[in-house]
Amino acid sequence: MSKEVLIHWPSGQSSRCTSGRDWLAAARDAGFSIPTGCLGGSCGACEIDVNGTTIRACIATVPPSKSGELTVELATDPYW
Repeated sequence: MSKEVLIHWPSGQSSRCTSGRDWLAAARDAGFSIPTGCLGGSCGACEIDVNGTTIRACIATVPPSKSGELTVELATDPYW
């Protein structure tokens, strides 16, 4: 069952979307750009931290949240 979540982006803005939506689409709809590379989950260019857990946005979807909110930070990769 999909539920709406409030996403807090690194830019300081917030947006709402339905859980299960692709992260890249959710970011695009919010006017936020997540860097991409291979779009297949291999390179790690799209890594974001969602409530402290690192995910690859190109192959992940917005999860449901018990609190109804998620906080996104751009992950830093010293090799990228």
